[in-house]
Amino acid sequence: MTYLDPPPAPAPVEVVRDIGGYVKDYREQTEVYRRENREVRLQECRSACTLALSLPNVCVYPDSLIRFHQAYDEQTRIIDQSVSQDLFLSYPPAIRARLGALTRQYQTLLGAELIELGIRDCTQKRTLLIAKAATPQERGTGIAQAMSELMTKILPSASPEVPKARAVEVASLKPAQSAVPLPPSKPAELTASSQVKSQIGQPLDVSPLKLMQGALPLLPSSFSAYAPLKPFQVRMIESHLR
Repeated sequence: MTYLDPPPAPAPVEVVRDIGGYVKDYREQTEVYRRENREVRLQECRSACTLALSLPNVCVYPDSLIRFHQAYDEQTRIIDQSVSQDLFLSYPPAIRARLGALTRQYQTLLGAELIELGIRDCTQKRTLLIAKAATPQERGTGIAQAMSELMTKILPSASPEVPKARAVEVASLKPAQSAVPLPPSKPAELTASSQVKSQIGQPLDVSPLKLMQGALPLLPSSFSAYAPLKPFQVRMIESHLR
């Protein structure tokens, strides 16, 4: 198969043996391959066929044979310096450096040499990068991770590497919790004493608690513990406290 006789797209173009021809024809075909992003595999390629080396999707085999020379007029056999220069400038810089310049005689580079100069090896598997839209679950995970990283920057105390002193400092910046309301104050008329008046104005007899020998009182000396003697008195005290 030759360079100018490719298979239907998008099949790769396998150049088995191409001895070259008119540079104009090869340049036009090269641009077709460039637009289609066709893979071009070179086995034996000469003269104008070497324009394939300008393609981003070209490759060679280690035993490929690529031969370079100047372009010339087929009728007069006179070298066309302008076309030759365009042909030379189409090659990658590493290949231009190896050749130095195009000459009337063939210069030959093996595929192994071209692979060392950066041309892809056809025998190596290609790495294809595929882009796709993230699923809702993946997007949620990404957002959660981003928020976690942001919170780590804002509140370094969340990271285990932060010293405790720094963690206390950051914690002090947190808003204070609302204070727990205190219980209502005890009415002034209810004081601890040995007698408590009932709702009918009669005092209730109470008896102070007796302490066990060696025990200490739980209440300060200004308070007096008491206990009603009768169930009726208990109910009267509870109704008065409500």
